[in-house]
Amino acid sequence: MPATSGWWTEAAAEGTRGSSRRSRRDRVDQDQLLRYCDCRWTEGVIIVVQDVISKEKRLPSDSRELSARSSRLVHGSRIFYGWIILAVGTLGMIMTSPAQTFVVSVFTEHLMDDLQLSRSVVSSLYSGGTLLAGLFLPVIGRQIDRRGPRIMVGLITAVFGLACIYMGFVQGALMLSLGFFAIRLLGQGSLDLVSSNVINQWWVRRRGTVNGVSGIAMSLLGMGAFPNLVNWLIATFGWRLAYISLGTLLLVVMLPLGIVFFRNRPEDYGLLPDGREAPTVNDRVGVQLGAEDNWTTQEALRTRAFWIPALGVALSSMMLTGLFFHMVGIFGDQGLTSTIAAAAMAPVALSAALVNLGSGALADRVPVRFLLATALALQALCLVMAQFLASTGMASIYGVVLGTATGLFSMAARIIWAQYFGRLHLASIAGVASTLGVLGAALGPMPLGIARDLAGSYNPVLTVSAILSVLMGAAVLTARKPRARTGAQAHSA
Repeated sequence: MPATSGWWTEAAAEGTRGSSRRSRRDRVDQDQLLRYCDCRWTEGVIIVVQDVISKEKRLPSDSRELSARSSRLVHGSRIFYGWIILAVGTLGMIMTSPAQTFVVSVFTEHLMDDLQLSRSVVSSLYSGGTLLAGLFLPVIGRQIDRRGPRIMVGLITAVFGLACIYMGFVQGALMLSLGFFAIRLLGQGSLDLVSSNVINQWWVRRRGTVNGVSGIAMSLLGMGAFPNLVNWLIATFGWRLAYISLGTLLLVVMLPLGIVFFRNRPEDYGLLPDGREAPTVNDRVGVQLGAEDNWTTQEALRTRAFWIPALGVALSSMMLTGLFFHMVGIFGDQGLTSTIAAAAMAPVALSAALVNLGSGALADRVPVRFLLATALALQALCLVMAQFLASTGMASIYGVVLGTATGLFSMAARIIWAQYFGRLHLASIAGVASTLGVLGAALGPMPLGIARDLAGSYNPVLTVSAILSVLMGAAVLTARKPRARTGAQAHSA
């Protein structure tokens, strides 16, 4: 076929004449090319070549159209599936309770008595396990982004349940240290990370409100109900069977629910976040994930918009944990009994729950950095008030302020990374931030304890911490949401 052969020869020669003419290939005139061809199949070849060229010019995978997945559960739901995600994701956060300090503290006395370990040894093992677990959270976050929350919640919950069962068989300091590391990594770190991540994937415009609802449930059913449940289990069956029961609860309840109901972002199923209607061409065409500015972990770590809030979260974790850990001691130094200190937890829990809902709705309307800065300011106020608790009334007011600071802090920490850096690499970015927060929480009791032992008073560290909190709050106010990128830079993720 001489005509066709001549065309290919001419096309090859044309390709060697320099880059100034290469751009013409993207604007091939199909009719003109067909004049050189005497075969009908050449038309099909040209169409395929032009399709390849157009595909190369499309945006990367974070913003191009994707084929929608088919799911009877998602598409058959009579309500927006994000509400189901909110319910099961909230349950996931509640089920982290066996690894949270407010539940582990219920076991502490029994661990000390049964294993013949001192309080300082148990505390050191717990802090060491928490510190080590925090170092692995960036890895967990990357796996959540790569494999999706459905697979990861199954793996995390299964191993977490087995770790709780293992805790019922610990003998000695070594086994206890391994158990603390496992439950803190899998429960307090990983299950919380995957559960909060899946909620943030399905909600954008109403993210603050739904996280507020989730926070209330966590406050009431997690901090409120779980310690009482554990107390009853220990009194009825003993502490070993209590931990085994918690592990069984995870395997029987959370594991199947997570595997069945957890789903990745709504765009994978042809839906949009918040239940907004998605323009669809047919049942197999997805929607774009291009409305948000999605940053990679490496890009986020190069911005002050990540590091300043992350350090603010770490400082809040450190100071609030220290205040809770030493609450009885702080009250005792002011002449208040441990009963009054325990009673102060009621206004803490109530105000934290109420603030979660209110701050969630507020977070949908004001920049989240204002919430974190306010939490740091209230934290500074708590650190000052802790030095002047002269009466029961003052202790109650202190509890309200402390609970408000805690509620604002937890809300800001849950939503700031999604609002600042998008959803595509959310778990990886949040994993790095969580590492800093966990490290802060693990170190929190130490400065106050050292000050009390060496100086005979908490006040020097309380004063310095209050000043640091004010300075950090001012810095957080300057950490605006990073500017949206454009062009190739915006889609390099």
